[in-house]
Amino acid sequence: MLAVIDYGAGNLRSVLHALTHLGANDLQLARKPGELQGARKIILPGVGAFGASMAQLRQQGLVAPLKQALAAGIPYLGICIGMQILYEVGEEMGEHEGLGLLSGRVIRFPRFETRKVPHMGWNQLKIRQECALLEGLDAASYTYFVHSYYCAPTDVKTIAASVDYGVEFAAVIQSGTIYGVQFHPEKSQLTGLRILKNFLRL
Repeated sequence: MLAVIDYGAGNLRSVLHALTHLGANDLQLARKPGELQGARKIILPGVGAFGASMAQLRQQGLVAPLKQALAAGIPYLGICIGMQILYEVGEEMGEHEGLGLLSGRVIRFPRFETRKVPHMGWNQLKIRQECALLEGLDAASYTYFVHSYYCAPTDVKTIAASVDYGVEFAAVIQSGTIYGVQFHPEKSQLTGLRILKNFLRL
């Protein structure tokens, strides 16, 4: 069973549509702690603020079972905010505690003279190391981003792909069976579908 966590964030429908298109017929929306039991894989999609997302996960009682599942080695894919909350602290609208499963912070893009924030649109991945999510991708693959904050991992060896937007930031991370993508694969056309398909094959 593939559990897709529903904590009221946006983009859930488009993620489910992409997964269904790829043949995932064992989807389970997880809104309560018990609905994560028996999951073989977990996806946490979404857009929104770091602190508000963590508060909603706590309110639904999902933090402890999610941590337990990931500690047990259940493959996890965090999309956008689902990647960011893996880290210890997010700086959006004050400092907020994340899941703390990975060491690092989520910080805001600096003020640019020639670039707009949020970072919105297509950007090219720079693949830095082998990663199961990136199998079969071209070296010049583009994905779709919408974000004002980015992950700054303490361990740069967890960065599988990065992107340059005035600063070079982590676009794909992997730590064991924990994966995260800052972009939206469900909006990234064939490249995004390939990434989701690779996760389903784990």
